[in-house]
Amino acid sequence: MPTHAIDDLRFIRETMESAASFTAVPGWGGVIIGLTALGAAAVASLRPQVVWWVGVWGFEALCAFAVGASAIFWKARKAQTPLFSRPGRKFALGLFPPMLAAAVLSMVIYRAGVFSLLPGVWLLLYGAGIVTGGAYSVKVVPLMGICFMGAGIAALLCPPAWANSIMAAGFGGLHILFGTIIARRYGG
Repeated sequence: MPTHAIDDLRFIRETMESAASFTAVPGWGGVIIGLTALGAAAVASLRPQVVWWVGVWGFEALCAFAVGASAIFWKARKAQTPLFSRPGRKFALGLFPPMLAAAVLSMVIYRAGVFSLLPGVWLLLYGAGIVTGGAYSVKVVPLMGICFMGAGIAALLCPPAWANSIMAAGFGGLHILFGTIIARRYGG
């Protein structure tokens, strides 16, 4: 095959990969994350200590990461889609910077003792990560991110006593709602 034909095929393949959307966003995994978040909200409300609350939600974040990563892997494998295709890499690269920012800001906020900012920062930056990562996914994913950002703004503007309820509504309710939509419309 002439060299220019091989170059043309490579260009066509790369263009198609760029145009593709990342469809391995896990709907049922999101539902499970939402259910564990509702459980975390219930457990976090058992004690009034901030250290307890932060610990419960920190543990929930680790659980959610494990469930989400496993569900993405499972869905990509089931669909016989490469996990780290160009859209998959773009999704991860869009999600990672806001998640890193949330982790660093959490440590700074915790050290400063301004705990009431944590729910808003977590929801807002998680939403920003979903919006930026979801730019390379199906349309409902960035919409979900916008809803998380709205919950984060609400958490920052509402009284601190509402924090756990907003966390439950955001990380619990929004994951269950959008996870169900994604699972039903986009194959699990």
